[in-house]
Amino acid sequence: MRTEMLSAAEPYLIQQDYAAYTQEHHAVWAELVERVYPELEKHAALEYLDGFEIIGLQRDCLPHLGSISARLEPRTGWNSTPVSGFLPAPAFFEMLSTRRFPTTTWLRSRDSLEYTPEPDIFHDVFGHVPMHAHAVFASFLERYGRVCAAIEDDAVLEKLGRIFWYTVEFGVIRQRGEIKVYGSGIISSQGECRNVTNGQCAIRDFSLDEVLQTPVKVDELHKLLFAVDSFDQIYEAMHEAEKRAMHGTL
Repeated sequence: MRTEMLSAAEPYLIQQDYAAYTQEHHAVWAELVERVYPELEKHAALEYLDGFEIIGLQRDCLPHLGSISARLEPRTGWNSTPVSGFLPAPAFFEMLSTRRFPTTTWLRSRDSLEYTPEPDIFHDVFGHVPMHAHAVFASFLERYGRVCAAIEDDAVLEKLGRIFWYTVEFGVIRQRGEIKVYGSGIISSQGECRNVTNGQCAIRDFSLDEVLQTPVKVDELHKLLFAVDSFDQIYEAMHEAEKRAMHGTL
């Protein structure tokens, strides 16, 4: 278990009350998984599928965060830490910088299967956490948190947020001549996944300059995403963005 103090995030840390989940909660989780996993078996990045098995996700019941962290931490040092809800930026960046992923414990209702405006445990764990088992991606995410935690300029943070959006949330990668998905916003949304796999979204080669110039849109299916050739590419892009941020050239 990581022991760094979390001054900004501490007020938001909670315990997961696993016994409070009902049979209906587990049934909704199972339905959510069943809606998307067959597509993911064909279209998700190999690293995501490997991570799904490594952290021990179950298709028919909600994840126990302590059990997931016990499998994940020895591999990459990451921990799925339960939080009360949406975090302010300083708390969020602080947690990432210490390899603690802020994880909500509530689950959407059956009438919101396709979309919920706030992240829930399905988005956070099913969507995000399998990728934390990949060493390069895990280091990229920690570096992102450390860089952002040291920046106070909102305009710079907004630019850096585009990197997060087009990788962690809506990232795609070329593998074996095909476009594969790894971003949590695609993984956890049947609509976004099909938007990519059906060819309705333009895919360009990942370019740090273009990503930094592409605003985020949260109210429609994506019309453009950026494909990397490897996760080393986003790790290196984050270091380049850090240099630019330090020199005021972002």
